[in-house]
Amino acid sequence: HVLFRSGATVPSRYMSSAPTFSVEFFPPKDEAGEARLWSALEVLQLYSPDFVSVTYGAGGSTRDRTIRCTAEITSRTGIPTIAHLTCVGSTQSELSRILDQYSSAGIKSILALRGDPQGGPRATWVTIEGGFDHADQLVSLAREKGFEVGVAAFPDGHPASDGNFQKDIEVLLEKERRGATFATTQFFFSAEKYFELVKELRKHGSKLDVYAGILPITNVSQLSRMAELSGTPFPSELRARFSAVESDNAAVKALGIEVAVDLSSKLLDGGAPGLHYYTMNSAASTVEIVTRVGLR
Repeated sequence: HVLFRSGATVPSRYMSSAPTFSVEFFPPKDEAGEARLWSALEVLQLYSPDFVSVTYGAGGSTRDRTIRCTAEITSRTGIPTIAHLTCVGSTQSELSRILDQYSSAGIKSILALRGDPQGGPRATWVTIEGGFDHADQLVSLAREKGFEVGVAAFPDGHPASDGNFQKDIEVLLEKERRGATFATTQFFFSAEKYFELVKELRKHGSKLDVYAGILPITNVSQLSRMAELSGTPFPSELRARFSAVESDNAAVKALGIEVAVDLSSKLLDGGAPGLHYYTMNSAASTVEIVTRVGLR
């Protein structure tokens, strides 16, 4: 476990030497969605996540809802909450104001992201006047304001890096130099790819704790869209298994749990410092997975 854990990051201070269990939510779009979010959190709270992260919608009411939900999760549950923030569509001064809002709301930890261009992860990035064009600039700004900062990592490669693994490593190292202390990964399906990423970071002296992001599959068409957008390969063997049960929602969910349990077990056996589950604002699959692998 020494290879993978630095012992110095934001989430790990809330726990013992055991691997962390954390979950991610997205801000709901309406009152019904908000009710589902709180229902899921009520269940997950019983399993004591080490931290919760909340994704960020750039601009307008979505952004305001992100800030409100993030603050409310901590006040309602006492679970440490990490707020996402992206560079998309905001000037440096606007990002500075948003960070001040987070700070006023009691948020101490930020996941600093460049974010996707309007056309998706593979579209050309267009920097707005007075804005940032790389997440490392946002890392610096958030650290200057006293936040503890995490970043994103990509076991299958960042969509914009065109398969240049070493470029991805250098980007992560630069973010660490600017003050980032942990990373959560994009969802992936190959434990080997995760371990390759972490070992390469360690070869360069990195102390980043890299929390493995896992997506419990509950909807095949949704997964296909997400995998295409994120550049995450959906292995043909897995695709065939899910295609065989695609018309049976219960069977898809059961297979999704089975696949996530297998991946989670491999990651834990290999020394991953923590597992971070993309809940899609639902608790059932995540609870089943973390119980079966012994995280809770």
